[in-house]
Amino acid sequence: MNELIIFIAAFSAGLINALAGGGTLVSFPTLLALGIPPVTANITNTLALCPGYFGGMIAQRREFRNQKERIWQILPISIIGGLTGGFLLIHSDEMAFRILIPYLILFATLLLAVQVPLKQWLVTGSHHTAHPQLIAFGGFFLLFLASVYGGYFGAGVSVIIIAVLGLLYDDSLASLNILKLIISFSVNVTAAVYFIFTGTFDGAIVLLMSIGSIMGGLVGGTLVEMVHPELFRWIIVALGFCISIWYFLYG
Repeated sequence: MNELIIFIAAFSAGLINALAGGGTLVSFPTLLALGIPPVTANITNTLALCPGYFGGMIAQRREFRNQKERIWQILPISIIGGLTGGFLLIHSDEMAFRILIPYLILFATLLLAVQVPLKQWLVTGSHHTAHPQLIAFGGFFLLFLASVYGGYFGAGVSVIIIAVLGLLYDDSLASLNILKLIISFSVNVTAAVYFIFTGTFDGAIVLLMSIGSIMGGLVGGTLVEMVHPELFRWIIVALGFCISIWYFLYG
């Protein structure tokens, strides 16, 4: 029975990520509800949802040629940040991480809630009036912090990344999206590889969730034109707020 619940949660996470983002807000609490320790649940969730980013990168592979120089700029930062976040998670006390859970879920939910206005702000694009070198240094530092967060917990990290990229580069969201996927993928894979050698996770659950998330992503990709993503996003935001409140009260 637990296997079916885990598969449905992973399928739902893949579906949600394809339609609106925020799938971790479903899969991670499900693992906790089934009695999996918080750090182990987070590691398992990170490992299981990695394949979804790779699928998105393949879908936009034509954009790689236009972003090669930027990719080589940001890749070392995202890898080091993801490794740092993974290190912090592995060395977190279970009780301390459990205390952080409602705050992390609430933070991820707020990021999902402001996703659309944030994108609109990036599209209308505030012109960079500060010193370009100062913006670049600050932007790359924020990118490192986002990568650390992604390696540590990860929910909603794509929203942070796209905002930071909007500060670094004057470009369209379509062009920046491939960079977002590359950063998210490199952060998660770096953390996942680190977890494989140092962390505790259930390989059977990872395999089951990986299959479920891939299938959910494929279904979500076919439904994206049929389902209103804005309505779907607010449903996930409402669910995220309810989950965070529950953990504040009873976690």
